[in-house]
Amino acid sequence: MADNPYSPAEDQQEITLLDSVFEEHKNTNINFLFPSEKQRIEDIRKLKKALIFHQQALLDAMKDDFGHRSEDDAKFGDILTTVLNANYAIKHIKRWMKASKRHIHVLFQPASAQVQYQPLGVVGIITPWNYPVFLALGPLITALSAGNTAIIKMSEFTPATNNVMKKLIASVFQTNQVSVICGGASVAAHFTTLKFDHIVFTGSTTVGRKVMQSAAKNLTPVTLELGGKSPVIIAPDIDIKTAVSRFLMAKTLNSGQTCVAPDYVFCQQEKIPTLVNELKKQFAQMYPTVFNNVDYSCIINNAQYKRLTGLVTDAQQKGAVIIPLSDETVNDEEKVNDTSRKIPLTLILDANEAMLAMQDEIFGPLLPIVPYKHMSEVIRYINQRPTPLALYLMSFDKQTQTTILKSTKAGGVCINEAAFHVAQDDLPFGGVGESGIGHYHGHEGFLALSKAKPIFSRGKFSLGSIISPPYNTRIHQLIYKLFIR
Repeated sequence: MADNPYSPAEDQQEITLLDSVFEEHKNTNINFLFPSEKQRIEDIRKLKKALIFHQQALLDAMKDDFGHRSEDDAKFGDILTTVLNANYAIKHIKRWMKASKRHIHVLFQPASAQVQYQPLGVVGIITPWNYPVFLALGPLITALSAGNTAIIKMSEFTPATNNVMKKLIASVFQTNQVSVICGGASVAAHFTTLKFDHIVFTGSTTVGRKVMQSAAKNLTPVTLELGGKSPVIIAPDIDIKTAVSRFLMAKTLNSGQTCVAPDYVFCQQEKIPTLVNELKKQFAQMYPTVFNNVDYSCIINNAQYKRLTGLVTDAQQKGAVIIPLSDETVNDEEKVNDTSRKIPLTLILDANEAMLAMQDEIFGPLLPIVPYKHMSEVIRYINQRPTPLALYLMSFDKQTQTTILKSTKAGGVCINEAAFHVAQDDLPFGGVGESGIGHYHGHEGFLALSKAKPIFSRGKFSLGSIISPPYNTRIHQLIYKLFIR
């Protein structure tokens, strides 16, 4: 598979299509009608039905795009999570849409106040390649819940999935309600220049900066779901075997190509040999083989594969001990077919800050292990670096849990688990600082893609005239005396 399968001519066609459908969406919003609860729920139900109908085609397409992608990785990470998201939205849209009554100060009585949640308009969704279904349809479900229309820009690295996604969306929506755009980086760059009412971007921090910079020219608000180096902390009180069992799946799912995958592990120095042995044992139980195992996914493309193997080489040259958790090595040509691009989970011991693997998000099946003596070292290390998208604490000790929660910042936290907070639809998901801005899950997502419209209303009777000019009357003096204190 070519790393970028779209030609310049195809990119230009997609840009022309994008401009056309964007105009359709804007014209639709000129004649804006507040979509009813019934319509929103029906739209999401139809979307879910279409997803289930196209499920196998999507699984096959993702397998094709990745060279090989575990069908179960895709079912868990893309299909199941999206269906659960849809079900949750369907159940809660009525409550989310309900106007909330607000307090009126006695000085402004008689009157009433409420907040209505108004759709923003046209939402642009920029989707990454790692979970191309969930990270396209998840934000779409939120946008539809809030009554918006949406245009989805799919990743250039998932062309087969993009084709199925186009058919899926076209089977449910008119182009002026939901549209899918493909193409490469030039299309994505043009996408961010359009005057959307909101842009939801999922991807790297580097690209997120460019999206925000471009959107700012139109004063377009953004939700940025980025990444970062999400640590696992193995506290002194927890058994190593238990700790490994709680984070290993999160690291190996989709071969570590997950924004919330554990990026590195803190472990007490004296327990590192035990940790290495337990990782070897549990990885072998999960994946007895790697290169010929349908449960183990490929690295998406050659560029990402070379980047990851380059991180290993760099770390080794700078003094790290490299331990692949499989007898099948990266360079074993007899076991690697021409499209496999598989890398077994690989430990990086004696990691230090000079190594590239400790500087940027790994986004793959490499796992540095960082030794510590005291928990204060761990807290200091985390707080001196950009805020991670997620933090994973392995500890049953309540005091340790409280200390970490109150002494560190992170976009989200799992205690004695990893990554599964993303699948909890009633929890907001998002980063902070370099790991992201805003949320698009659950109720917080609905609020992010709505305008909380305040409404102050009076009836036929009003006392407003008593505070009108001319000022300095007894009424004004009494008001000042009673309320300016």
